[in-house]
Amino acid sequence: MKLPSILAACLLAASTLTFAQAPSGDAAKAPRKARFDCSQAKDPKACEEREAKMRAAHDKAKKACEGKQGSERRECMRHEMCAQSKDPKGCEEHAAKRKADLEKARKACESKPQGERRECVRQEMRNTKAK
Repeated sequence: MKLPSILAACLLAASTLTFAQAPSGDAAKAPRKARFDCSQAKDPKACEEREAKMRAAHDKAKKACEGKQGSERRECMRHEMCAQSKDPKGCEEHAAKRKADLEKARKACESKPQGERRECVRQEMRNTKAK
């Protein structure tokens, strides 16, 4: 009779310890890891300068698009980023092509279950990028 009570108490204690080990909310707010390591580039200094320039352009676009949400924000960010590029018209055309490619990839993968759909879209986008 005492064994089940002791066992239940041990399980309860173990389960509270498991929840105590959950990561804090600060982990979600950590800065993103860079997609590319400039130390491995042919010219690390130029790579870092390009990265800093892109980060500044992104911050400027983010500030300009503050208060907008959803597709309106996405369009604003694209427009602001392209306005700061060397060839704004070419940038806009490239963005429109990538958007069309994404829609085509989503349509091709819509029959897949949710878990496989994301990977399917990624693969489709890689295939269009390779062409």
